[in-house]
Amino acid sequence: MADGYLPAYNRKRNMNSRSHWRSRLALSALLSLTATALGDALPQTQKTETNPWTPADAIEPGVLADELAHEGGSAHATILYVGFTPLFEGGHISGAVFHGTASSAQGLADLKKWAAAQPRTTNVVIYCGCCPFGFCPNIRPAFVALHSMGFTHLRVLVMPNGFATDWVDKGYPVEKGHK
Repeated sequence: MADGYLPAYNRKRNMNSRSHWRSRLALSALLSLTATALGDALPQTQKTETNPWTPADAIEPGVLADELAHEGGSAHATILYVGFTPLFEGGHISGAVFHGTASSAQGLADLKKWAAAQPRTTNVVIYCGCCPFGFCPNIRPAFVALHSMGFTHLRVLVMPNGFATDWVDKGYPVEKGHK
């Protein structure tokens, strides 16, 4: 297909492929370092913690990406990032918003403050992706907080390996910066 027929984002991506790969590698390295540091810092009991959600509350990356791509699906959902600010700024799911790191007292307070102003029927998908899912210090406190506040359409994006592997490497839509 001639370049004239490629969508604008593909032409830009092709022109910046070297820059694109450098960014992906830097993000992957940062996520790996974070996962290693968190894995060593977390007590063993937290590493094997059970999930506070049911299987019906979980969504896989491919399913969410499909919903986001089709009008009427999760396009009407609030995609809520609950991880670390530098990782959000480095790359996050397109359209995601950030209202605090759920593993810190201040971040959890910020998340609850945002949530207090939302209708409890809001379709919310929370995710982190800072590290392998079983080690994530953010997703469980965020789910517990929002669930205990009465959110009835709350789902957790399950990324077993982390955001870089389970979202970015699959080619799903990503934005950079902070909204």
